[in-house]
Amino acid sequence: MVFLALILLAAACVFSLGVVLWAVCSHFYTADIPAGTGHPVKLRLLGCLFQLLVTWGAVFEKLRICSLPQFVSFVHDLQPLKKDPEVTVKDLRFGTIPVKLYQPKAPSCTPRPGVVFYHGGGVVLGSLKTHHRVCLRLSKDSGSVVVAVGYRKSPKYKFPVMVRDCIVATIHFLQSLDAYGVDPARVVVCGDSVGGGVATIICQTLVSCRGLPRIRAQIMIYAALQGLDFQSPSYQQNKNVPLLTWTFAFYCLCCYLDINPSWQSTMKKGAHLPPEVWEKYKKWLDSENIPERFKKRGYHPVAPAPLDEAAFLETNVLLHPACSPLIAGDDVVSQLPEACIVSCEYDLLRDHSLLYKKRLEDLGVRVTWHHMEDGFHGVLNTLDFGCLHFPCSARILNVITHFIKGL
Repeated sequence: MVFLALILLAAACVFSLGVVLWAVCSHFYTADIPAGTGHPVKLRLLGCLFQLLVTWGAVFEKLRICSLPQFVSFVHDLQPLKKDPEVTVKDLRFGTIPVKLYQPKAPSCTPRPGVVFYHGGGVVLGSLKTHHRVCLRLSKDSGSVVVAVGYRKSPKYKFPVMVRDCIVATIHFLQSLDAYGVDPARVVVCGDSVGGGVATIICQTLVSCRGLPRIRAQIMIYAALQGLDFQSPSYQQNKNVPLLTWTFAFYCLCCYLDINPSWQSTMKKGAHLPPEVWEKYKKWLDSENIPERFKKRGYHPVAPAPLDEAAFLETNVLLHPACSPLIAGDDVVSQLPEACIVSCEYDLLRDHSLLYKKRLEDLGVRVTWHHMEDGFHGVLNTLDFGCLHFPCSARILNVITHFIKGL
């Protein structure tokens, strides 16, 4: 019996070692680590750790122990929550939606700015815990009341559950500003990655809603804003840069919108949309709208492939403004509040920010834009993250803090 147990233990150790070696070798073989990030070794380590988590998640999913997102989220949420003596943190519920409330302890003779924060993670990862450090610092540094929304995630909950949860939580907050000491004239929506996309979706949804305080500004940090074109310069240049590769981004897209993963190559080639759709949105999506300096690291224009009608039938949900707020109508976008947009050079989604910036400006919406030349997708989450902290994360926090204070 003991001998059998030793054999099983040895087999488990060998298997575990094999998983680790496969994850590390896979990362080194596929990952592109730009020297321009300033800390390529640190990014390599961060990318390896994330790849290892995803690999173990895939193993457990195959064994039907848990899903890949459940495992990665479980590990992410193990990190202890930092405390700050200058900020009060409370766990609340807006109806059934969990939120974290951050309030500066220092007395204020006037109502404070209010920030509704939507975390990133592709709707499959991320949580109130993973973005706790960011919200804590944001509240402290900007002197704002911050409400972080714990929306329901994929793959268990599909589109549009996440958007609906965020809308409900935002309306709840807007209706109870007095209770939290928030100035109704200084309410901001903010998010990173998919959360940045939700921030502008909220603005688009509530732009003509009467009876609620008007949202003062929107802050979008390397936001996900469209799901039509996957051949823009940043998709070509950064498809293998951690922490958001094209493969993982498409996995998140499939989980959220319930799209079959077999359409990956079809969608990448643009065959999921008919010519008339490409023609309609060309004025907003065309790479000609992107400054030439962002094409110097390599870009070859790719014409959309002939339509695959089956793919279009299964993926046309991407044309909904709640999936692709970048293509919302002019009548909506022109009414949006001023924006603060943060883009990162080594981000798969960089061009989303550049295209939306141009759209907003063309329609007369004021835009404050900050581009992080050494930034990559997910860098904000390295804020106060010990030896894996990237200076870029502090700069992002500083620019959005300055923006909020200037409102």
